[in-house]
Amino acid sequence: MKKNLFLLTIAFCFSAVFLAAQETKNTPKFEPIPNLPNVLILGDSISIGYTPPVRELLQSEANIYRPEANCGNTKIGLKNLDRWLDTKQNGGKKWDVIHFNWGLWDLTYRNPPNQDNTGVRDKINGGISFTPEQYGENLEKIVQRLEKTGAKLIWGNISLIPEGEGARVVGDDVRFNAVATEIMKKHNIPTDDIYKLTACFDSKLFAAPGDVHYTNDGYKKIAEQVAEHIKCVLKTRVT
Repeated sequence: MKKNLFLLTIAFCFSAVFLAAQETKNTPKFEPIPNLPNVLILGDSISIGYTPPVRELLQSEANIYRPEANCGNTKIGLKNLDRWLDTKQNGGKKWDVIHFNWGLWDLTYRNPPNQDNTGVRDKINGGISFTPEQYGENLEKIVQRLEKTGAKLIWGNISLIPEGEGARVVGDDVRFNAVATEIMKKHNIPTDDIYKLTACFDSKLFAAPGDVHYTNDGYKKIAEQVAEHIKCVLKTRVT
């Protein structure tokens, strides 16, 4: 019993260190341009990868911001959302558009199963971090909080889980996306279908076989679609 408690404590401490490191793994600094609309991107490491090319694509049309953190799972999102939405980072101006995503961390299998990003990633002997129902409950709360900002919202759904992924089950991306789709329909939030895009990717665009991450070319392709969705929504905003 004491041994298990010790191992869980070590795992928790490792998780805390990992999250702290993620806080410093931010996208490159940039100089915002006055009078351009302000866009906030929220999401996991996939969004970390596509934010720089989105910023480049929209450099004359919008200031693209992102938290200095991997936004993790929906529980982490709810805990940190107010801090990430703080407009001090953009000079106190309101957010015009928020492009947000959660899911890959929620459907990760861990041993022992838990929702605190501790435990070994293991889909053979572990359990899923969040059920689709739990994910939906958390995502609903996130959407309600985002709506209070008055920003135009864009949902970026969960990207493809490739065959051979060590901690995630192929098909869970579809199940969790279905839950998110119903929530977005309820709130009239448009979806940036990143899943459909990445499902058509050539294997060369993935970082490695069985890896949910992408090469620079892969992230650029995702960024092109994200940028187009942001541009479309910006055209509808009232100034």
